[in-house]
Amino acid sequence: MYKLPNGKDVTGEEVEFEVENESFNIYLLADGTKLRIKNVLSQVVRLDDYGPDGNPIYLLSGGQVVAADVPDQLKRKS
Repeated sequence: MYKLPNGKDVTGEEVEFEVENESFNIYLLADGTKLRIKNVLSQVVRLDDYGPDGNPIYLLSGGQVVAADVPDQLKRKS
């Protein structure tokens, strides 16, 4: 059983997957910092519930990898 954000309990089935492409999104901040962010998927569950468009709802688990290239003038001096 899996719990939806609305509190409803729903059954589901874990779906295996393979990574086709797992690249970074890169953001340049106004202070010159460059952020690189990548989502890393660890589990996919197809729930026995459907959205208004008729497609099944997927529950995703994972994490993020974040790296920052910070300009020297913003770094703390040791």
